[in-house]
Amino acid sequence: MESFSSLMEITSRPNLVFISGHGSWLKERGGEEYLDFIQGWAVNCLGHSPRVLVEAVAEQVGRLINASPAFYNEPMIRLADMLTANSCFDRIFFGNSGAEANEGAIKLARKWGARHRDGAYEIITMEHGFHGRTLATMSASGKAQWEKLFEPKVPGFPKVPLNDLAAVKEAINERTVAVMLEPVQGEAGVYPATPTFLQGLRDITREHNLLLIFDEVQTGMGRTGSLFAYQHSGVEPDIMTLGKGLGGGVPISALLAKEPVCAFEHGDQGGTFNGNPLMTAAAGAVLETLIQPGFLDNVRTQAAYLRKRLESISTRHGLGEIRGCGMLLALDTVTAIAPNVVGAALDRRLILNAPRPSTLRFMPSLTVTKDEIDHMAEILDDTLGELVRK
Repeated sequence: MESFSSLMEITSRPNLVFISGHGSWLKERGGEEYLDFIQGWAVNCLGHSPRVLVEAVAEQVGRLINASPAFYNEPMIRLADMLTANSCFDRIFFGNSGAEANEGAIKLARKWGARHRDGAYEIITMEHGFHGRTLATMSASGKAQWEKLFEPKVPGFPKVPLNDLAAVKEAINERTVAVMLEPVQGEAGVYPATPTFLQGLRDITREHNLLLIFDEVQTGMGRTGSLFAYQHSGVEPDIMTLGKGLGGGVPISALLAKEPVCAFEHGDQGGTFNGNPLMTAAAGAVLETLIQPGFLDNVRTQAAYLRKRLESISTRHGLGEIRGCGMLLALDTVTAIAPNVVGAALDRRLILNAPRPSTLRFMPSLTVTKDEIDHMAEILDDTLGELVRK
């Protein structure tokens, strides 16, 4: 048996090695199957190895895998056209990860500030927010654990509490160029920004001639029940980022912007693999699936059922609220038992996530079935009951 010592130690992993996956299920090399309710942290929006993604990748890999980003390719153009046609944005830049897309959003806002706001560069972000693991995106994030990590940080990211318009107004000064946030703070424990707060942000940013940036790396691509989370509030940001579910399992991200914000000049932004035909073909197949008639209707139906089952479990075990929307939900366990629940559920071959000691997060495939939700709920119910008895 391997020692796993060749891998750099960055997190605690169980001694499981998965060899295959289909839909909501992962198979370990010993033959055991696990019900996956995190799907790579909201990445596999169509589940593991969905047919449409497998076929798109297989077809494209035989035609053209990579070409210089100095040239156009057909899947790149097709995906960009689909994204602009189904959103409020005019231009797309493709990257490889959510962090890269957010880094691009920061750069674009600062370039716009250099052009239109006398060099303004500060971007107001939210306490407990999460935008990635590059130095700039870690600096923009509001994780307390990162405050003294990898110093010195990139300056220019004052933090305010989520849903506090007064704090946003107080933080604005002559150096401010934008406000950036997640419509739902996923890593913080699934805390949504209220529609009133988002609408207020839009009013404030327009009043002060600032940009509004939505990080939809986790909430985009149908995760909240609409194609993009901004559509719930009716608030259109100037810049949006996508990742995770965009590729349905393959690494791709996108920076989307409205035309007046597109300030990059030649040489300002790029990347060796950005917009490569293999990844954009995969993402195109994913997006084409999500926009099919009835697909998001079914997501909302199954999400409502998942919430109902979680509410029932919470009531039965004396736990707290269910937060979030669509297929991005959290159960407040009240006390710091969430990691223990995750461990005990894994022993029962159910994969859950605890972003906080008292929070369980649920990010199943958007194609999860009612039977799979019931199976998850039964395991969770039994797991909680056993922990209470102990």
